[in-house]
Amino acid sequence: MVELLSRVFVYRGRFFHEPWRVFDFAVVGIALVPASGAFSVLRALRVLRVLRLVSLVPSMRGVVSALLTAVPGMASIVGLMALVPYVSAVLATNLFGAVAPEFFGDLGASLFTLFQVLTVEGWPDIARSVMAQSPYAWMFFVAYLLIATFMVLNLFIAVVVNAMQSQVTEDLKGDGEAHTRLSLDEVRALRQELEALRKASLP
Repeated sequence: MVELLSRVFVYRGRFFHEPWRVFDFAVVGIALVPASGAFSVLRALRVLRVLRLVSLVPSMRGVVSALLTAVPGMASIVGLMALVPYVSAVLATNLFGAVAPEFFGDLGASLFTLFQVLTVEGWPDIARSVMAQSPYAWMFFVAYLLIATFMVLNLFIAVVVNAMQSQVTEDLKGDGEAHTRLSLDEVRALRQELEALRKASLP
């Protein structure tokens, strides 16, 4: 709190112009919430103070900024990731609903099963239980894994990595421009000193 008040005193009205300062203000402000009644649940949010490391460590801030930059690109990928399981769930319900009702009895069960397959956790057991009644079911599972897991998820990762790379490039560019400005300022200062020395040496 002392640190936060000191920063508010230094920055004055400019304190709330930076999102990271607002984040710090909100996290520290949670500690002031009363601990009784309905506010006792909010007091548990004091654990968010650990997240202040994100605003204090520049590398973490860069990662979070890159992720926020990738949000517009991720929206289309998330839409595709939602569309592929939905279409696959409708197909699986129609194809395997009677064969394996515990996995594909209705649309909700199919969505949950395909989400489990998407995580590549225990999907061979699901596939074998369905293939016991429908031998060609392997084609559906292999196609779903190839499309959903290896293609769509890799697109998602590619968008995030591209955004992080762009953020690093911008940071390096900003550092380079700052170094160039510093060098130009030093050159100007040297020229002024030389000019002052030349004038002093003249009779």
